[in-house]
Order: sequence, then C-alpha cells, then structure tokens
Amino acid sequence: MKHLLACSALVFATVAAHAQTAPPPAAVRTVSDTFYGVRVDDPYRYFENKHNPEVAKWMKAQSDYAFATLRRIPGRDALLEEISRYDSAASERVAQITRVPGDLYFIERRGATENQYKLSLRRGVKGADRLLVDPEAVEKKTGQPHAINWYMPSPDGARLAYGLSAQGSEAAVLHLLDTRTGKPLGRPITRAEFGGVDWSPEGSHVVVNRLRAPRKGAKATDKYQHSQVWLLRAGRPVAEAKPVFGTATKGVDIEPAEIPIVSFTHDGKWALGMVINGTQRELGLFVAPQAGVLAGKPAWKRVLRPSDEVTGIAYFDDTLYLVSHQGAPRSKVLAMRLATPDLQQAELVMPPSERVVVNVVAAADALYIEARDGNIKRLYKRPHGTSGAPVEVRLPLEGSFGLVNDEGGGSAANPRLPGLLIDLQSWNAARQVYEVAADGSVRNTGLQPAGPFDQPAGIVATEVKVKSHDGALVPLSIIHRADVALDGRNPTILYGYASYGSTEEPFYSVSRLAWLDAGGVYAIANPRGSSVYGEEWYRAGFQASKPNTWKDFIACAEYLIAQKYTSPPRLGILGGSAGGILVGMAMVERPDLFAAVIPAVGALDMVRMETTANGVPNIPEFGSVKTEAGFKSLLAMSTYAHIKPGTAYPAVLLTHGVNDPRVDVWNSTKTAARLMAASTSGKPVLLRLEYDAGHGIGSTKKQQLEERADMLAFFLWQMGVAGYQP
Repeated sequence: MKHLLACSALVFATVAAHAQTAPPPAAVRTVSDTFYGVRVDDPYRYFENKHNPEVAKWMKAQSDYAFATLRRIPGRDALLEEISRYDSAASERVAQITRVPGDLYFIERRGATENQYKLSLRRGVKGADRLLVDPEAVEKKTGQPHAINWYMPSPDGARLAYGLSAQGSEAAVLHLLDTRTGKPLGRPITRAEFGGVDWSPEGSHVVVNRLRAPRKGAKATDKYQHSQVWLLRAGRPVAEAKPVFGTATKGVDIEPAEIPIVSFTHDGKWALGMVINGTQRELGLFVAPQAGVLAGKPAWKRVLRPSDEVTGIAYFDDTLYLVSHQGAPRSKVLAMRLATPDLQQAELVMPPSERVVVNVVAAADALYIEARDGNIKRLYKRPHGTSGAPVEVRLPLEGSFGLVNDEGGGSAANPRLPGLLIDLQSWNAARQVYEVAADGSVRNTGLQPAGPFDQPAGIVATEVKVKSHDGALVPLSIIHRADVALDGRNPTILYGYASYGSTEEPFYSVSRLAWLDAGGVYAIANPRGSSVYGEEWYRAGFQASKPNTWKDFIACAEYLIAQKYTSPPRLGILGGSAGGILVGMAMVERPDLFAAVIPAVGALDMVRMETTANGVPNIPEFGSVKTEAGFKSLLAMSTYAHIKPGTAYPAVLLTHGVNDPRVDVWNSTKTAARLMAASTSGKPVLLRLEYDAGHGIGSTKKQQLEERADMLAFFLWQMGVAGYQP
C-alpha cells in the first residue's frame, strides 16, 4: 500500500498555483422564473446555447485548463499506463453475443490493441471470425470516431441490420448487410436512433423505429415525439417503406412522446407492438396478426397498458410470459394466452417472494427467469409444456448476469434454439460467457478469453447494510485489498446511481485494480431509487421521495468514516448521468463530508431538464414543472439551484461529452460556472469536456481509459496521497 500524506496545506498551495492561470469567470446574466410562487434564479441561462461564440470560447478555455491541470498531476501518466496494462492484459474483450440457427455466433469484440468494438461472425464456438463491421475503418475514412449502437441478424444469419453513429452522438444510421457477400443492402437510413430493429421470420423485411425528419423552427423537445415504426423490404429504397405502428397508425392510441417498437414472433403468427413511455419501466403492448403487418395493413389490438405494471415480456407458443409488480412489490411471472388475452385470467408461473424477479426470456426448450436474491442473481427455468414451479439452474459463480429477450433484440436466448448464453461476473471475477444447455448443464464457452488479472487474489468484498436517516437499511458493497488497515486514512471512492430502478449488481473492473493498488477502497451503494429490493425500494427514491436517495448515500459515507475505512479528507464520491443528482445533492447538502466530487455527464439542472430533447422522455422518472408537485420535486433534486455563494465546497471535476444526446452538456457547464463563483474553499472546480464524445456510449477505448486515469488521479491529488501532489 502506498503511504498517505495528511497535507491539506500542500493541496491548497497547489490549487493556488494553478488558479493563477485559470481562465476568467463567466459573466452573470441572471434570468428568473417563477413557479407556483417560487422564484428560481438562473445566472447562466445563456450557457444553454453552446454555439454562442462567447459560451463556446469559455467552454474551450475551461476544458483546456482542466486537461492541462490534470496532466500536471504527478503519477497521472503512470496511473494511465497501469490502467492500460490491466485493460490490455486479456487478448480481447467481448460485448454482445447473438446466436442464430446454423451454429452461428455474432460477436462484438475489441482486441487488446484496438480502440473500438467490431462485429464479427463465426460458425461454432471455436470457429474463425469473419469481420462484418469495423468502426475504426469508418473513422479512418471520416476522421471521426464511430461506434456500433445496436445490431440484429436475420433469423438465419444471412442478413444483418446495425446502427452506426459518430462522435458519441448516438444518432444511429441503419445499415443493412448481406453477411455472405459482405455487401450492403440498399442505402443507409438515417434517424434510427432508438433502433428497435427486427426481421420478419424469413428475413425479407425489416422494421425499425425512425424519428421524424427535423422541421424548420421545431423545438428541441419535438425531436423524440411522434416516432414511427417503418416496414421496409431489405435492399429497397427507403421511400418505399410503410409506417406500421405509431401515432400515425389507425387503431393505435398512444401519446406523442411514447416510443413504439415492433418485433415479430419466430413462429410467423404475431407482431408484438411494444410501447415505451420514455424512461418509464411499465410497458404498453399491442398485438396483431403478423401477415397483416407485413402486408402494410396492420390490425393492432391493445393487450397491456402501463397500469398493468408489466416490466418484462417473452413469447412462446401463443403465450405471453410477463413480469409484473402489480400486487407484488418484488414482481411475479404470469402466463397469458394470446387467443384470450385477459390479464385477470393469466396463470401464475412464479409467485411473489423475497426474491426480486427481473426478467424472463424464452428459448426453444424452456422459459428462463432472472431473479435477484439480495445482491446475487439466480437463474430459474420451466420447460415448455410443463406446469409447476420453475426450478433453479445452479451456476458456477455467485454474482450477476443479465438476460435480454431475443424477440426484439438481445443475446441471451433464441426461441429457435435450446438453452441460452449468460455472462457471469462478480466483484472479484471478470465476466465470462457461459452456455446453459437444455439438460441444465453449464459450461464456459471460452468466447471471452481470460486475462491474467481477471481473478486477482487478496481482494476483499464485504456486503453491509447501513442505517439511513429514517431507519431504512441501505445495501453497501465495500471492496479493498486484504491488507488495508481500518485507520481512517484510506483514499475511498463511494459510487452510486439510484434512478430508474437500476440496481448496482456485482461487476468486475480491471481499471478498479489500479485504485486498489494505490491503497484505495471502492464502495458501491444501492440507495432507494434503485430496485435492489423491488418496486417499493425504487418508489421510495422517486420524484417527491427523491431526497431519500442522497440521504441514503450520505449515510453510507458516514458509515465508511465511522468504521474507519476513511475520513472526510480521504473520501470522494462519483456518479454518472442521473447519478449526478445523487452526488451533486450529497455535495450541496454536506460539503464538509467529502474531499472531492465527480459528476460524470451529470444531470445537474433538473428544473430545466424538460426543455431538452431527452427531457420529455424523462418526465415519467423525474416529474414536470407543469405540475406544482413535479416542480417541487425537480427543484429539490437540482444541484445547480442549491449552490450557495460563500460555501466551502469540495474539489469538483465535471466531465462531459459535448455531443451528449441524453444529458445536455450545459448541465455541467452551468454548474461549473456557478460553483467557481460560489466556492470559498480554494479547491479546484475543473470542467473536462470531450469534443468527440457524448454520454459515454460509443466512446473509444482511448477516451475511456484517459478519463478513468484523470478521475482517479484527481481523487488521489485532492486526497493528499503521496506521489500525486504537484
């Protein structure tokens, strides 16, 4: 373990030296809004136009200064080398894998020396790869980094649909490819950002969700409204495509902001029209005879509404299998016959219990169910044509995995094939891809080559429950090397998210090893707002109850201090995207508790969120200023609104991609400007912007590793760790 220095004076002196060359502060031009008698001042509203020359100049100057400051941290370059060494130790890293009949495997993989995931096809688990899609080759032609956003092979694997976007924008363009010849089918199709691609069973037609063409004078909030599902014969001009599902389709009663997606059942009988209300977990569903949809004359019938509280769907043999939390806070599994789609008459396949049911998928042999037991995932199966309770499939590792249904996209199960693929990992073991056979046996496929650092010795992962402000017990996972002393001197990162019901399950990170090597402790919290304990836990950190999320997080921080893992001068907090709410509000509520804070692509000005394109889809999660209750909730969770002049804030590093389509970059720029003007601590507020990136989806390996090195070096600098003091 590296020695630590209690040298806050050195940190402050260093900050003062850097401050001499810091760019000038931004001009204040306050705009005030009044909601339900409450005035909200916004001193940097003009920052919302990132193309304003004055704003663009300030952003560039601040970002250049941040990069220069981070590069001057001693140990930062060595840290990057160590992270890169760990990351490149395995010969390659594998992402999504999709099986199709004929023993074909579509695999996204990135070699140790490669910068982006590529898509290949092989026959058999041990077959030779044939490259299909290479984003790095596209980058060489265009000068812009590109990434594969999603892909879907036809049922026989002869054709491929995939989305490609540039510079982290996620503005996917649909490409169709003949996998036998490698030649494109037709011309690329724009505005396929949501994907939602599927093929007809014989592979002649493809469906895709497509955004409306931008209109002159349209508002930003119009972007994701009235999207439609289009049907296209593969290889034919897009002008021949027909809209088959959406607000423009007869008999489909959905709202403009709802997202329509169509998938075809493998048996050729049905088309499933799924409706997603932005970020809401509960789904709507329509069904129609498949022949009518393929003829461009769909006859849709609604079978589910969000009020039915269904969050997962699988299909097999005229039966819909549903995950529902209606009357079951930890969810249950139901079976509903499509011939008589009455939810009240559905069969109970897996009753509610203490375990949390997460998802269902259908393979040719059985229904498979993913459930969470505490922080451990369990896999259950029920063979088709049988009754009774599903039985557990014993897995070789207690950790986590995820199932994605192949009716509409995914890699775990295919209803044309028995068994399924799962990826297993834990806090101390890297992801490996396993095949679960129809007979219940489980074997490692070897599709993910093992690296020398994938199962490191001497690392401890401890699970505890922390009492929060109101007595709720919050799960906290604490990871460190076995020789760490509980003396309050360990540099510690506390990470959390706590939105959308997303749960932090055991995951492995080779980059985390570099932090542990520095004597660090890494803690992961599951505050309310996650669904670690099901729907009730999620709803207890939702909209009006959102303050529970950061109060739970603060309780976890206080626990780490009380148990002498760390102390305030050694404690940093990290959260990304909606996790920016969590860490930002923890910072403004308890600035004394932390040495450093990193909101990555953080949602920080929630009062203004719904003025953005992606703000409308997020209304179900966070609320709207159009209601008094919604406004009060949004104001309570808005870090930007709670920054107070004359406050000694911790050091802050805000990172963001300028092309972010999910959280507009001004969330970070406005917050940075306000913190710079308000903080009296003398500690740095750095704004690190990537101009060839967005929300992180599609970022290159180089971008990811450099950002991780900058984050860890920033924490170690601000925590006074020897070897990282300029």
